[in-house]
Amino acid sequence: MKKSVEEDVFIPLYPKSTVEDKSSPCSKFQERRFWSAVKLLSNVVLWDGIVPEDKVRDLGLSKLLNRYLLLNILNTPLGPDNIEKCNKVVACLPERWFQDLKSGSTLPELRNFCQHLLQ
Repeated sequence: MKKSVEEDVFIPLYPKSTVEDKSSPCSKFQERRFWSAVKLLSNVVLWDGIVPEDKVRDLGLSKLLNRYLLLNILNTPLGPDNIEKCNKVVACLPERWFQDLKSGSTLPELRNFCQHLLQ
């Protein structure tokens, strides 16, 4: 899993003017790479309970979400596309990780993502 996260994930960042046109090859490529990384996130998280939680959270949240996915989400204009991306990321996260948290708090690895959701 670590090798896949470190070597297989690539989401290019293009100038905003290039990706605003959803039919452009750059925009389509960036979207395909984003959704591929979301699928990898969901697969990594499936190992929760089998592989130690700290390893799953490191790969899934610290590396995939914060290093790749969040950057793309932050560069996606606010609107339905951004909401869909955020919903899909949230759907990947195991509820078990949030059971012992106090109301209004989150996992340290999710602070930046949560700030985006609040905005």
